[in-house]
Amino acid sequence: MASLFADDSEQIDRRTSRSICDAVGERLQQSLRPEPRLPTHLEQLLDELRQREREPH
Repeated sequence: MASLFADDSEQIDRRTSRSICDAVGERLQQSLRPEPRLPTHLEQLLDELRQREREPH
């Protein structure tokens, strides 16, 4: 099986690898965080507005 790395001399130590993984994980959590939901009352008002926009004038 062929090696995944072209140059094995550029290895990083375990501590550096852990730091990189932690930083990537934090950024992914921030990027993938779900959007906060609006309060129920505002959701209802938006639904009503959408319905009114669909109604013929």
